[in-house]
Amino acid sequence: MSFTFEVVSPEKLLLSTQAELAEIPGEDGDLGILEGHAPMVVQLRGGVIRLTRADGGAQELFVAGGFAEITPDRTAVLADEALALEEITRAVAEARLAEAEDAYREATAKDADQVVREAAFRRVLSAQAMLDAAAR
Repeated sequence: MSFTFEVVSPEKLLLSTQAELAEIPGEDGDLGILEGHAPMVVQLRGGVIRLTRADGGAQELFVAGGFAEITPDRTAVLADEALALEEITRAVAEARLAEAEDAYREATAKDADQVVREAAFRRVLSAQAMLDAAAR
């Protein structure tokens, strides 16, 4: 029993495979997806997607955020950014975290509106998740 799992970035289709299980980092917590899952749209936080492919192989990739559209026979991840874990270095993740923290400090110091502050905070969380993924 499998379903189609796709990851799409703004630039291109990054992955299209048959999966038995997908674990995605939902904004409200991790979500496991099997064939026949109830239809829904989920906002993603920065984190690692874990796949068990139909051929028995495993695959992991980092997403910086985005959305997942889930149907009983297909899941499409519309990622802000997606990278294979082996592409992430600790140095790049640390630099991204430092930039995100600076942007958050600036947004809170300037009394930016709540939407701007929340977006900056989500960037910090995503960068921290990238750093955690780089440490694996």
